[in-house]
Amino acid sequence: MATASVAFKSREDHRKQMELEEARKAGLAPAEVDEDGKEINPHIPQYMSSAPWYLNSERPSLKHQRKWKSDPNYTKSWYDRGAKIYQADKFRKGACENCGAMTHDLKSCMERPRRVGAKWTDKNIAPDEKIETFELDYDGKRDRWNGYDAASYAYVIERYEARDESRKKYLKEQQLKKLEEKNGNESGEDGVSDEDDNEDDLKVDEAKVDESKQMDFAKVEKRVRTTGGGSTGTVRNLRIREDTAKYLLNLDVNSAHYDPKTRSMREDPLPDMDPNEKFYVGDNQNRVSGQALEFKQLNIHAWEAFDKGHDVHMQAAPSQAELLYKNFKVNKEKLKSEVKETIMEKYGNAATEEQLPRELLLGQSEREVEYDRAGRIIKGQELALPRSKYEEDVHINNHTSVWGSWWRDHQWGYKCCKQTIRNSYCTGAAGIEAAEAAADLMRDNLARKEAAEEMPAQTEEKKLATWGTDIPDDLVLDEKLLAEALKKEDEKKKEQKDERKRKYNVKWNDEVTAEDMEAYRMKKIHHDDPMKEFLH
Repeated sequence: MATASVAFKSREDHRKQMELEEARKAGLAPAEVDEDGKEINPHIPQYMSSAPWYLNSERPSLKHQRKWKSDPNYTKSWYDRGAKIYQADKFRKGACENCGAMTHDLKSCMERPRRVGAKWTDKNIAPDEKIETFELDYDGKRDRWNGYDAASYAYVIERYEARDESRKKYLKEQQLKKLEEKNGNESGEDGVSDEDDNEDDLKVDEAKVDESKQMDFAKVEKRVRTTGGGSTGTVRNLRIREDTAKYLLNLDVNSAHYDPKTRSMREDPLPDMDPNEKFYVGDNQNRVSGQALEFKQLNIHAWEAFDKGHDVHMQAAPSQAELLYKNFKVNKEKLKSEVKETIMEKYGNAATEEQLPRELLLGQSEREVEYDRAGRIIKGQELALPRSKYEEDVHINNHTSVWGSWWRDHQWGYKCCKQTIRNSYCTGAAGIEAAEAAADLMRDNLARKEAAEEMPAQTEEKKLATWGTDIPDDLVLDEKLLAEALKKEDEKKKEQKDERKRKYNVKWNDEVTAEDMEAYRMKKIHHDDPMKEFLH
């Protein structure tokens, strides 16, 4: 199906769309029609039939698959260089004063300036050039090879071939010259040994000449029209032969997987080896380092920005996504620096403060200290206990011990008065006795309460009234009022059964008496009553 634009559809709409496509493929539904009235083949894949988003096509169409931007006036022909159209015999009015051609003026004449122009000599009139104009499209105006003649490159090839031939000829002459010099110097030696040396020299020279041919090992050779179709490339110098192949680093069958088709091994074949001695840690290392990691972070930033409502898409507008990511990093660094400056202004920076003088750090004193032969202090310096940076042995509120010197029932307190409240005033031994007396009294009260709960008090059963409250002792129902209440209740039941008897103006009274509640209880239908069917 040729969809005009990619829109978000619900699950039900997507299911209906898929059913319609299957019906069109089976021939049960008519084919889709484009904006020109032509039917669209339902078997065309979606990636071919769906139009790009930037075309903004509202109806299904296959116009984007055709050459719909081509200009019929566009031509691939080029200027006919050096072509002449007319050769004049005498000078014409309006022609170039220098050469006499009508196609240009004196200012734009490309011929060598004459001492006396053709306007005055009326001789050697230049022919008129062929002037052509072409209508080129966007690509034609920017085609740097438009009008290029490939046959003109044959001159370049011939020049390079001539240079190679002369180079080979020169090398051959140098070899012959070396052989002649060597033969002249060693003419007095044995002839057999001389022939052997000459053969060796010739082999060495041939090997030197063949070194230039060995430089082709790094090039890529392509074999066209292979069995599987297409072309295949073979790289000769793939790697240094002294290197160990990836699949030979660890021969364990449970080690990292090696894919022979792509020649890749993603995991580390030697995970337990010292990282400083490894030269290969797997292909996944390339994905978490370098530009691959930056590209991954850029994608994550684009996804998070899109989730937060920004119109960012990495594939549709990569330049916009990268620019937004750069601005995000700049703003993030700026915000971090502002927060850092705010904290330093509030709390200060200990790193920039002036250090203490060396005299105070390594202070000297005139105190006399006496040591024995083993280096132990005999007198002059008492053993000082190490002290922390916190306050020690500070007693407040008349306490003789510090907070935390006493522990009981998962609570800290003072040892002098056994109190667990930190800001309390010390009461000494009297406070300890009072606390123990209060604890004893508390235990006695709890025991008395538990004993009282074991013997529950006898409660008299109260008779409830008909409307759910306690019945007063002096309650007396009036028989006459009770009869009237029963009559009203019957009329109310009739009105509920037949709504036509209900009056238009309804008078409502929310005052309920004891007789009304008794009548309501007597007329109420109890669903558990076996005689409820005989009440009416």
